[in-house]
Amino acid sequence: MNLFRNVVFIAAIAGLVAGIALACMQAYATVPLILKAEVYEKAGGGHHHDHTAAANSNAMSSAAPADNAMSSATPASTGAAAPTEDEGWAPADGFERFAFNVVANIVTGIGFALILVAVSEFAGGIGNWRQGVFWGLAGFAVFTLAPGLGLPPELPAMPAAELLPRQIWWISTVAATAVGLGLIAFRKSLPLAILAVVLVVAPHIVGAPQPVSFETAIPEGLHHQFVVAVTLTDLVFWLVLGAGLGVVRGRFAGTATSLRDSFA
Repeated sequence: MNLFRNVVFIAAIAGLVAGIALACMQAYATVPLILKAEVYEKAGGGHHHDHTAAANSNAMSSAAPADNAMSSATPASTGAAAPTEDEGWAPADGFERFAFNVVANIVTGIGFALILVAVSEFAGGIGNWRQGVFWGLAGFAVFTLAPGLGLPPELPAMPAAELLPRQIWWISTVAATAVGLGLIAFRKSLPLAILAVVLVVAPHIVGAPQPVSFETAIPEGLHHQFVVAVTLTDLVFWLVLGAGLGVVRGRFAGTATSLRDSFA
């Protein structure tokens, strides 16, 4: 029970800090681009799809799911006789939208922190903020960079493939990349290194599910800015999360080799 409590406590603090940092960065870097895209969607009808899909690498993935989850766009009606589609409740623009985004990013940050702490403990734990930065870079590569190569962050009104195939490909890519990086980092063997490369490359050889048509009202330049903004904000998020875990764990675990040995 002490081990579980320690893991949750460390992850909660680091996730809180990283989540707030991500929300602040999104407010200046990605939210304005999403609002611009919503204008195009409402003006041209767009291609409506589920912007909250976990298959998107914005989460934050990072964060990148958090970016798309903030979109409350409503597709324009195609005619006067067309029925109005009830899209449900959505937070109002301004402070309410920002507040909900902060909460969502904090929850996301804590979730990713729990994964990072649990995995890193098998390798002896994150001893300091420098080690935390390397673990953060690994998280960025696994959850943002690798899946983003096939499924880049999407703006409202952009076409997308069916949700289920995208989710399957995203999860498979994350899992394969994580195992591949683990084999490269912790198993010094040529056959395992070759296997690791195969695992990392295989999802991209198969290819991510693509929409039937790529036609969209969103300007290409706007989408490019959004992809860059999401990637950079996710990178900072993971660096803050990893460094934060190293600082908090070092502060409360002291010189113990693992959390199991600390808080005795």
